[in-house]
Amino acid sequence: MTTPFPFTAVVGQDDLRLALLLNAVSPAVGGVLVRGEKGTAKSTAVRALSALLPEVAVVPGCRFSCDPASPDPACPDGPHEPGPGAARAARMVELPVGASEDRLVGALDIERALAEGVKAFEPGLLAEAHRGILYVDEVNLLHDHLVDLLLDAAAMGASYVEREGVSVRHAARFLLVGTMNPEEGELRPQLLDRFGLTVEVAASREPDQRVEVVRRRLAYDDDPDGFAARWAEEEAAVRARIAAARELLPRVRLGDGALRQIAATCAAFEVDGMRADIVMARTATALAAWAGRTDVLAEDVRQAALLALPHRRRRNPFDAPGLDEDKLDETLEQFSGEGEGEGEGDDDPDPDGPGGGGGQPAPDAGPQDGDTAARPEAGEGGEPQPSGAGERSAVRAAEPFRTKMLSVPGIGEGAAGRRSRARTEHGRTTGARRPRGALTKLHLAATVQAAAPHQRARGRLGPGLVVRRDDLRQATREGREGNLVLFVVDASGSMAARQRMSAVKGAVLSLLLDAYQRRDKVGLVTFRGSGAEVALPPTSSVDAAAARLEVLPTGGRTPLAAGLLKAHDVLRVERLRDAARRPLVVVVTDGRATGGVEPVALAGRAARLFAHERIASVVVDCESGPVRLGLAGRLAEDLGGTAVTLDELRADSIAGLVKDVQRRAA
Repeated sequence: MTTPFPFTAVVGQDDLRLALLLNAVSPAVGGVLVRGEKGTAKSTAVRALSALLPEVAVVPGCRFSCDPASPDPACPDGPHEPGPGAARAARMVELPVGASEDRLVGALDIERALAEGVKAFEPGLLAEAHRGILYVDEVNLLHDHLVDLLLDAAAMGASYVEREGVSVRHAARFLLVGTMNPEEGELRPQLLDRFGLTVEVAASREPDQRVEVVRRRLAYDDDPDGFAARWAEEEAAVRARIAAARELLPRVRLGDGALRQIAATCAAFEVDGMRADIVMARTATALAAWAGRTDVLAEDVRQAALLALPHRRRRNPFDAPGLDEDKLDETLEQFSGEGEGEGEGDDDPDPDGPGGGGGQPAPDAGPQDGDTAARPEAGEGGEPQPSGAGERSAVRAAEPFRTKMLSVPGIGEGAAGRRSRARTEHGRTTGARRPRGALTKLHLAATVQAAAPHQRARGRLGPGLVVRRDDLRQATREGREGNLVLFVVDASGSMAARQRMSAVKGAVLSLLLDAYQRRDKVGLVTFRGSGAEVALPPTSSVDAAAARLEVLPTGGRTPLAAGLLKAHDVLRVERLRDAARRPLVVVVTDGRATGGVEPVALAGRAARLFAHERIASVVVDCESGPVRLGLAGRLAEDLGGTAVTLDELRADSIAGLVKDVQRRAA
């Protein structure tokens, strides 16, 4: 087994190490979510934590790690006789992003269950992680059905395996630790709330610290055992401090004053539910124990807020995580000195420096409507255009609004989501088939029907049904899939009017929000001037798409054909990477095409490529003014899709759009 990188040898990342250590002191804190760019020691620190955890006592031979002091009466390997336990190291179990449902929760032998009535159960990763750490790297890429199972287990402290009336239950209490790169997509709010703490990590910009990171990593790679030996003393000291803090934890006093500060802070930041209050209380208590104190101080409450609240105050996926620290300090000061005086020390609320674990307020993303910009002049199509180079700075998006669902016609087989119809592992049962590989969802009626004609030939004598492998039938189910929503946005001079571009960005932002909620991948192609560019390759990060949209400049000619051809290339490449994910192309333009030879005819030929390949498409018509040319409608006809105005895109006026998309693409 490879020697892990020592926890104490990790350079910097103070917030990350503190959050992990607090969970080691008090597992009731509820785990930690580590957010940050790649290459910032997220996985290294998490894997190193398991070596610091105290040993656990287990019932010898129990596959479910029952505690000998209080064994689970419903343990599938039980009942357990009283007796001494065996000590073993705490486990850290990794859940791969592509794991199957059976690998996570365990597998039941359906054939033996039906034919013999025997609960032959093979435990999964949840059983293995019981009383240890369950680590999910790239947790934001985890499939929805696995997320649902994790949520159930985390909420109930147990895992249930149900197969057509045959059930197995076992305890599954674990410390949930996840790492993620926000550029690759966000987590569902339900799972996000299950993490007790969150930290944002980034690579240091200090040359000396970066040099030390490289030096230690090279030394570890050259001689892992020797490197670990040099840090053994520091590791032993931290391990002893964790044990001492665990012993002190029950004696830590959380007074009324600290409780009022916690409640006031959660109320001030408008977090949903009461889990945040409970997590903050447990975190503040763990902080006091880690510091060797028996009283919770205001500095503990402040640090707990910075760790427990940033991921809970997000109202939509475009809100940057983090807390307004000035507002936090004002709230703590307002409620300091009440109750039993735990508010002392507010003059220096964070001895380790500002920003401990929390993010910063989102910076201003762009100019306001009243900001000065280049004075517009009459440009292409009579629209205002900036003087000089023909490009104007970005404008802010209008407020997003709720849109109704756009879907791809037909039935797909893509990744689970919430947009278009698809054959999936979860959903309503529509039929049965022979299983391909392992059986996951039994169709009981079809299995019995297949086995019934062969009972006499198989020598059946008793009431039991003689079932063979060939009789088993897999249930086919229909649910929803996520799609690739590719935005093709016109950023030319004809779109450069400030009010119009703000409305256009607001519409695209609304569709991006809808894509986030429906678990889609998104991509962004823009065209202006002399060509088109892929502003964002297809990704699960709707945040990244919103950020690129926010800084999008406008100006120049309208190379519509170039934009469509670039989008076609993106779809071609993405089809090779993920053939099962069906695309939906959303073209945001007024339909004008300028520049080059016969730009309108060229754009029409490019659009007909999409129609020929039956790619579902929608044109958002951005044309405004008293004189309208209807060019967006003609473009939609060439695409084989439908056109909708910005006003019609809103949820209350888009009722017929999905039918039009399906009719035109059929």
